[in-house]
Amino acid sequence: MELKILSKRTLLIGAIAGFIFFLTLSLDFISQNSSAPTIEDTITPSKQEQTSAGLPMRLKIPGINVDATVEYVGLTSDGTMNIPESQDNVAWFMLGPHPGENGSAVIAGHYGWKDGRASVFDNLYKLRKGDKLYVENDKGVTISFVVRESRRYDPGADASNVFNSTDGKAHLNLITCEGVWDKVSKNYSERLVVFTDRE
Repeated sequence: MELKILSKRTLLIGAIAGFIFFLTLSLDFISQNSSAPTIEDTITPSKQEQTSAGLPMRLKIPGINVDATVEYVGLTSDGTMNIPESQDNVAWFMLGPHPGENGSAVIAGHYGWKDGRASVFDNLYKLRKGDKLYVENDKGVTISFVVRESRRYDPGADASNVFNSTDGKAHLNLITCEGVWDKVSKNYSERLVVFTDRE
């Protein structure tokens, strides 16, 4: 279900987001091991909410019976988002925003039967505008999202809009495969993206 990230701007944003992610972890470590004031003590409430977003642990979509563990992935060598190792798990693109932060967080999951079992996002296509989903993070917080729309892409299409947003709001976009299986390329003919907004 990988989507090619063709925009150099997207890669730059991903690199910056990765640096911010590393910096956030460093600040969390310092604040837990020091009584001295940290940067988090001096920032505005909205920024504090941004930097305090936890790591996603589970994705729950009651409407299609999904309750999945979240793996963390980056980019492959050919510039596509990596995929989860397990067909039962989903994968968060950790070079982007955390779910609940401003911007577009992205989670991918497998589609199709393997070893006689269905995959986690086999029924993603059934989601409709207004359906709800939830991300539980390592801080014990559950963040709610609501489906806005679904779109289908060719595998080689520019999917920059899946990874970027400029409206200052928090989004979570879900990616999976769809369409016809090609035995030669060992790939599906389409990518399905479900766009959601934080409630």
